Amino acid sequence: MEKEHINQSILSEEILEDQKKNRIDHMTYLPGMEVLESDIMDQVISAMEAYDYDKYTEADVRRALAHDTRTPEDFAALLSPAALPLLEDIAQAARRETRKHFGNSIYMFTPLYIANYCENYCIYCGFNCHNKINRAQLRPHEIEKEMEAISRSGLQEILILTGESRHKSTVEYIGEACKIARKYFKVIGLEIYPVNSDEYAYLHECGADYITVFQETYNADKYETLHLAGHKRIFPYRVNAQERAIKGGMRGVGFGALLGLDDFRKDAFATGYHAYLLQRKYPHAEIAFSCPRLRPIINNDRINPMDVHEPQLLQVVCAYRLFMPFASITISTRECARVRDNLVNIAATKISAGVSTGIGSHVEDIEAKGDDQFEISDGRSVDEVYQALLSNNLQPVMSDYIYV
Repeated sequence: MEKEHINQSILSEEILEDQKKNRIDHMTYLPGMEVLESDIMDQVISAMEAYDYDKYTEADVRRALAHDTRTPEDFAALLSPAALPLLEDIAQAARRETRKHFGNSIYMFTPLYIANYCENYCIYCGFNCHNKINRAQLRPHEIEKEMEAISRSGLQEILILTGESRHKSTVEYIGEACKIARKYFKVIGLEIYPVNSDEYAYLHECGADYITVFQETYNADKYETLHLAGHKRIFPYRVNAQERAIKGGMRGVGFGALLGLDDFRKDAFATGYHAYLLQRKYPHAEIAFSCPRLRPIINNDRINPMDVHEPQLLQVVCAYRLFMPFASITISTRECARVRDNLVNIAATKISAGVSTGIGSHVEDIEAKGDDQFEISDGRSVDEVYQALLSNNLQPVMSDYIYV
């Protein structure tokens, strides 16, 4: 068991100023980071910078709704302010698209945080290396205890998460967690620090099916001000993570911007366009979206999203569905039960349940207890979410994949 109480105080202004002077270039790869020969990032950033959402009109939105297949230009219109008065029509169209491709099935899973050590200084995240929280890391037998307890709930899909520390949560450590998970679950996802394609291949061999990487924001200038230290500061390495994962053999890749860090319309557009370009380049890859809004963290309960209210969240989710109708869309416990239940009735196809964002939360006798990454809004159990789906005439699905 590894557990550590961090007694570090908030950095002084002098130390912060010294860090700023010696800060690494956020656009330059560090040694050991794989560089892809790919122009995907340049295409995404160029399109995002050219995106002027105020130019779109009601007629543009109605035209997008009338199309059977939506273009990037249609997607841009659906994310524009002009679309908000037509939100009911958009939601109805998204619901029809969802039912056409997914029926009434909603996939259930839960995340398992196995470590919260982090080497990054991201000012909005509860795990950031300068935040005063209890740090912990589960040992293999504790991971197995947690997974066994989760599996008893009936869930067959798990998402394994760590803080972004290569030193504490090595690729081999994460691979061991995947091997343990394969004993209990049919589908295994990872939300970890970005790695190289050969490392993704190793994790896939250990049992991982898909990875999710949150870009947080696609505005490189804003990104630089939010990520002050650590490997996460390197913007292009993070942008290209999904492509490296596909090249490493992962069958699925997930995308997401943390809505509220910057201009959410531009970030949502860049997220969707990024996924669209990779889908065209790698048609076999399964695409997924997450739509998290900023949430308060330990030691900072004033963190909240900028201008992303429930109508705007619904707009983003529906725009993703109409633009990429086959994509999985996850709605997390950052949202309250009412919002989540509403979104799975319209466009979301995946929901988490029985969630904790802390370490060692599923079994009482585990000594490694670590603090949460952020505050959740929906604390319902697996059974409560299952019953809520049934009551809304939806079919809870525990696994969408079987190895033969």
